[in-house]
Amino acid sequence: MKIALINENSQASKNKIIYDALKEVADKYGYEVYNYGMENPEENNLTYVQAGLLSAILINSKAVDFIVTGCGTGEGATLALNSFPNVLCGHITDPTDAYLFSQINAGNAVAIPFAKGFGWGSELTLKYIFEKLFETEAGGGYPVERREPEQANKKILDEVKKITHNDMMTILKNIDKEFLYQTINREQFKKYYFENAEDGEIKEYIRDVAQRH
Repeated sequence: MKIALINENSQASKNKIIYDALKEVADKYGYEVYNYGMENPEENNLTYVQAGLLSAILINSKAVDFIVTGCGTGEGATLALNSFPNVLCGHITDPTDAYLFSQINAGNAVAIPFAKGFGWGSELTLKYIFEKLFETEAGGGYPVERREPEQANKKILDEVKKITHNDMMTILKNIDKEFLYQTINREQFKKYYFENAEDGEIKEYIRDVAQRH
């Protein structure tokens, strides 16, 4: 599994703490972690709306399989990510949230509040969240006897999102070009995206935007 960490600007100073906790857990499962931002607090600001767009580009071009993001409260990032097709983001505040989201909703992204209540011992909370998030294959159901209806509802939600969201290429062609360019014009994006994204229309369009601007 390829996991992307995306911090927006208000919580950039915590990027290393989050990355270290995530990587410690991911390493146990042989998962790869890519730090898409903001590793350097001095880089151009990445807003939670841009985190949503960036997440959608990564997921829809299959550059990564899972997104870990957030903001001060986690609410803005959750809303932004869920605005895009094929991204299903849960708002996660503790390890129980993480486990239930994985087992019941089987999403591919989480948004965590990195300012609210973030104090002494928070790196341990992050580690426990990531442990419960990834310890069991997603979609197993909780409780177990609810597995079948939960899996059925997840499939229905996926189909509903296909109807209620434009496809990713339509979004990329219609979104403000300066906003798109600012979102992808980052060293970490250039470092990882083009070597990991599947070849296809999205990847070529992003390459063209990056080169033309």
